Amino acid sequence: VRLTESGGGLVQAGESLRLSCTPSPETPNTFTILTMAWFRQAPGREREFVAAISRSDGLTTIYADSVKGRFTISRDKVKKVMHLQMENLRLEDTAVYYCNAQKYGSPQTMQTTPGDLWGRGTQVTVSS
Repeated sequence: VRLTESGGGLVQAGESLRLSCTPSPETPNTFTILTMAWFRQAPGREREFVAAISRSDGLTTIYADSVKGRFTISRDKVKKVMHLQMENLRLEDTAVYYCNAQKYGSPQTMQTTPGDLWGRGTQVTVSS
């Protein structure tokens, strides 16, 4: 399964962006069984967890404290795409954002143990 991110860019602090992640499916059912997440890595820093969403209907979502209340992770099972809506962006949100996925799994586990599927990343830059 290949993961493709899109939607990154340059914005000013306080503005919004929406990232998307589209898996290239192995089977028609692939998207349904993927638990999916976003991680990010800023220059000189460790990669960190941002948000995760459960497979199938995406009823369970988990967020890092640093983005809670500003970011929303969601999935569209018809279009087979996962989104990260980012509001009120801050300078410290600047990073490369990576889509991550695991067949089955759980959002809780992915907080500390990323899945084995990664996208190439999309740059998000927030300026003052």
